[in-house]
Amino acid sequence: PSQLELFDNKPKLKELEGKPLPPSVIGDQRYAFIQSNAAVLGPRFPFARHGQSGAELSDKLPHLAKVVDEVAIIKSMYSDQFNHAPGQIFFNTGFAQPGRPSLGSWLSYGLGAASENLPAFVVMSTGGGISGGSALWSAGFMPGKHAGVRFRNSGDPILNVSSPAGVDAKLQRDSLDLISKLNRRRLEVEKDPEIATRIESYEMAFRLQSSAPELMDLKSEGPAMLKLYGADPAKPSYGRACLLARRMVERGVRYVNIIHSGWDAHSNVAGNVTKNAKATDQGSAALIADLKQRGMLEDTLVIW
Repeated sequence: PSQLELFDNKPKLKELEGKPLPPSVIGDQRYAFIQSNAAVLGPRFPFARHGQSGAELSDKLPHLAKVVDEVAIIKSMYSDQFNHAPGQIFFNTGFAQPGRPSLGSWLSYGLGAASENLPAFVVMSTGGGISGGSALWSAGFMPGKHAGVRFRNSGDPILNVSSPAGVDAKLQRDSLDLISKLNRRRLEVEKDPEIATRIESYEMAFRLQSSAPELMDLKSEGPAMLKLYGADPAKPSYGRACLLARRMVERGVRYVNIIHSGWDAHSNVAGNVTKNAKATDQGSAALIADLKQRGMLEDTLVIW
């Protein structure tokens, strides 16, 4: 999202609204999507100060404004990437080209798994498509077991994780043991670490069959908690993903990445930001407030 419309008020832009872009901005450089005769576009929304910190936020973030004293707004970061996929990959891995481990993969590698029944690194997505694709949660040159495991936002977290009708746990365990035995024979011959990753993946999928239903069932949260997040147990949403993220962290997941795409505003800044801020504001604020009331914010970092 545009920080200029949400977190970083620019009164000077408002003052220059509609005027030609100052020559000093472009100089002799050529930039994609920026013409030399472009006019200045000021902020689309009013800002106000909130909390004891007096942090300025757009009026499109009313929920986040209530917890702003728990938030550190960093305005010194920048990127030299302006296209969607390279920018997303850069944000998640530190490099614009695919092939490097993502942040979640480094945490999985450095901290290890805290739960035997859930992955160390989980990815969920809401909103539109993901330009950078799986490179955003790739393990890069590290063992594949450190890559993010993509969960769906509703129903079974992973397709086909539920046993087919008529297949009980014993039959599936026997089948998995046979597959594992064959894979280990292949591992002895090939010495390929990705075969070991596949063996571990099969075992994790088997354990998820018992741990996932309890994790994904939000009925135990109660009406008040669902209202806080703006989450409907039966419908996928950003708020529901945030609530699931808290439940995952409680159960030992090291890193949860929620990707909300669709911020590509172009000429529809007001409509696009209004829509996406409404989709993400309540869930983000609820996650911060919920973690704090549970004492989990002391050792949990939330990056928005």
